[in-house]
This record gives sequence, structure tokens and C-alpha cells, in this order.
Amino acid sequence: MFYKMIRISLLGLVLAVLLGSCSQYQLVLKGDDANRKYVMADSLYKVGKYKKALKLMEQVVPVYRGKPQAEKLMFMYANTFYKLEDFYLAGYQFERFETSYPNSDSLEVAAYRSAKSYYELSPRYSLDQKDTDKALERLQNYIDKYPNSPYRSEANSLVQELRRKLEKKDFEVAQQYLNIEDYKAAIEAFDNFILDHPGASLRKEAFFGRFEAAYKLAINSLPSLVEERLITAKGYYNSYNKYYEDSELTEDAREIMADIDERLSSEKEPTSK
Repeated sequence: MFYKMIRISLLGLVLAVLLGSCSQYQLVLKGDDANRKYVMADSLYKVGKYKKALKLMEQVVPVYRGKPQAEKLMFMYANTFYKLEDFYLAGYQFERFETSYPNSDSLEVAAYRSAKSYYELSPRYSLDQKDTDKALERLQNYIDKYPNSPYRSEANSLVQELRRKLEKKDFEVAQQYLNIEDYKAAIEAFDNFILDHPGASLRKEAFFGRFEAAYKLAINSLPSLVEERLITAKGYYNSYNKYYEDSELTEDAREIMADIDERLSSEKEPTSK
């Protein structure tokens, strides 16, 4: 009975503290004292209670703009969005922080988290890559501006990941043209891929895809265009073979090339009278 009373008393004390804390928060939140809001927001932020801190910050950010406390507050404000994984607003607020406080000690961290916010917004490769392009731009600018940053290695890894995503999207676009038999568009898309992504892991497949598209364009052309287009396809084969002679696609490439040679030979044979 004695221990039961102790447990009840402790539970009551905990509830009283929690209720007191909540009521105090509500009083400050609904009150007009900007300084109390700032102090409480700072305290909540430090212990990771970001949602509560954010409600207070949203009320005092306009009040403190231009004041000495604004720099710290604006960084906390941006970082709160980052911690809550609202990366759209985090990226935007960190960008504003960089512009507003170019001499801040927190500038490097803000620049990195702004760039990483856009990285987090980057969608899967099949969707529009506007945020991916922005993330790449921001990350590359960060790497160039802070070459000795502790985040440099991670930033480089993120850049490589985003570039692979863009490479995959561009390759899939070219491959889709090939699949739907729009061979001219496929050739152009594979050409662009080869030019735009010189170190891509799918570069070999792009060289082969361009050759295959050119071959299929030739054999499906009007008779007057076949020979010229077969010769063009043969040039694409030579480009493929120059770099990837021993790849797993080479057997397929040689089979296509054998058919091209046979068709070209038949084109040159004189017609019987």
C-alpha cells in the first residue's frame, strides 16, 4: 500500500510538470512578449523539440529581422525545417541566410545544408529533374567555394549519385525512342548522351544503341536512302568497336555489321539485263 501511494504520487508529479510545461508553452505562444517567445524557441530547439520551436519562431522572425539576434534566429529557423525534413523550405531559408549573412560563422554549414536540401528533393530518375539540376549546381558551387570543407567527401559522393541519375534518365529517353521505332530521335538522343556524359557507366550501351538505331533506320528506309544510311550505320559500328571491341555486346554488334556488309554488297552488284 505504501509503495502504491508512492507510485501514484510520482505519477501525479510527472503529470503536473508536463501540464505545467504545456500550459507555460501555450501562454508564451499566445502572448505578446517576443523576447519570451525567442528564449523559449531557443530552449526547445536545443533539446530537439523542433515542431514546438517552429511555431514560436514563425511569430518572432518578422519581429527580429534586422536586429542583432536575427542571424542566430534565422539559422535556427532554416535548420528547424531541415531537421523536420521539410527540405523545400529548408533549402529556400538557407539560401536566404547565405544572402543575408555573407560573413556569418555558420555560412559554410548553411551553404552545404541548402545544397543537400535540394539533393533530398531530387526525385527518381524517371520524373522531372529540375531539383536534381539545382542540387548539382548548389553542390558543385559548394565544393568549389569550400575545397577544404569537412563535408567535401560527402558532397562529392552526392554529386556522383545525382549525375548517375541524370545519366540514367537521358539513356532511358534514348532507349525509349529506339523501342518505339523513332530511329532518328534515338540516334540524336544517344549522340547527346555520349557528348553530355563522357564518363557514364552506360556509355558502352549508348554507343551500341546508336549503332542499332542507325542500322534499323537504314533497313526501314526508302530504297534510295538505304545505302547511304547503311554506310552511316557502319561508321557508328566503327566508333563502338574502337572503344568496346571486347564487350558482351560485341557479338550482337558483329551480327548486325555482317548484315550491313551483306546488304551493301548486294547494293553494288550489277542488275541482270
